[in-house]
Amino acid sequence: MFSWLVEQFGLGGRTALVTGGNSGIGRAIAGALASAGARVVVLGRDASTLAATVEELRGGGAAADWVSADLADRAALAAAADRAAGFYGEPDILVNSAGVNIRPPLASLTPEQWDALFAVNLTAPFLLGQRFGPGMAERGWGRIINLSSQQAVRAYADSGGYGATKGGLVSLTRSQAEAWSRHGVCCNAISPGVVHTPMNERLFSDPARAASFAARTMIGRNGVPDDFAGLAVFLASPASAYVTGQHIMLDGGFSAT
Repeated sequence: MFSWLVEQFGLGGRTALVTGGNSGIGRAIAGALASAGARVVVLGRDASTLAATVEELRGGGAAADWVSADLADRAALAAAADRAAGFYGEPDILVNSAGVNIRPPLASLTPEQWDALFAVNLTAPFLLGQRFGPGMAERGWGRIINLSSQQAVRAYADSGGYGATKGGLVSLTRSQAEAWSRHGVCCNAISPGVVHTPMNERLFSDPARAASFAARTMIGRNGVPDDFAGLAVFLASPASAYVTGQHIMLDGGFSAT
């Protein structure tokens, strides 16, 4: 039984690149992939939290490294992708978890803010997919996991621009799946519900508002980053070989109410 689990869900010999792997959901996913045996490279902006994340992963026995770059800067992102591939070779698993959320009411959202949202939340996943997806297809195996949002399918919390990027990311996921799944590259999107992460700290600083979101779930609580560990390992593993082009709501039933 144990050998079957390792065969289906183990990631030994695989390399994962996780953007935003130094915070929140991305950090939890990076840890889960490492625990399943993958070599992990985390990519983000803040060098101190990247270094701390890698120290923690290495402390658990994982092979891990980090690259710092501004994902909104196309040249810097391209250079960072090349550096990331230099640690353990071209990644087999790409997790696009990094994101920004600029929250003025939509009527006040400026073109500059719109561009900043799209650069990190949609263009960076596209560019990284273009960089690594064809190589995965040539090798006959790969996984792309994009972190979308409830706001891909519903509007709330003064996040109109953010929601537009996340809706686009779901569509990009389907396009990536159409392009590369026949070559063994499964591409899927995960949409979190309301999760207690640094990005959502403003929401959770208001206990009554946080409780109102929890009450809308079927489980009766808001999410935490570790809720994403199991699904991420599944979608990154051999067990998900027939799962592609999917938009999976991981939200405690929030989207079903």
